[in-house]
Amino acid sequence: MELNESKFIESEVTLRNMMLTKEVLETRRSLVRWLALALGIINPGESRQSAIAVLDAVLYFQFVEKKDPSVVELSDYITKSWEPINEKTLRYHLLQLKKANVVNNSKGVYFLTNANPDQKYNEEAWVSNYFTTEIQPIREKITAAIKELKGR
Repeated sequence: MELNESKFIESEVTLRNMMLTKEVLETRRSLVRWLALALGIINPGESRQSAIAVLDAVLYFQFVEKKDPSVVELSDYITKSWEPINEKTLRYHLLQLKKANVVNNSKGVYFLTNANPDQKYNEEAWVSNYFTTEIQPIREKITAAIKELKGR
């Protein structure tokens, strides 16, 4: 009897351990692209600038402006900082970020997922909460499976 493994997948997390070089640190765009690659939002060699621009906008509002932006605010920021973006494209990338459990929305505004409400606009707290929420359950299940395996 063969198992259908795909039905057991609850979620996927792609994280890349990447070098943070001097070249990466030179511009905001290169930093956001690096983050998109490190968080698995885009793949190496991918040139989806709109996905990177949307991530940049969310990060800008979360950690610089310290507010939860609307689609209009995100669009305005992207138009000023990158290039004009179609609303449908913007909403598509927000949905992809939501599916990846990076972004969430409520009452017409968007924000980073897994943020502790008391430290919502603190980047260190967000990263820590993101890793705890996304990685810890996987770690616990792998540990349980290995313990079970030891006993067989």
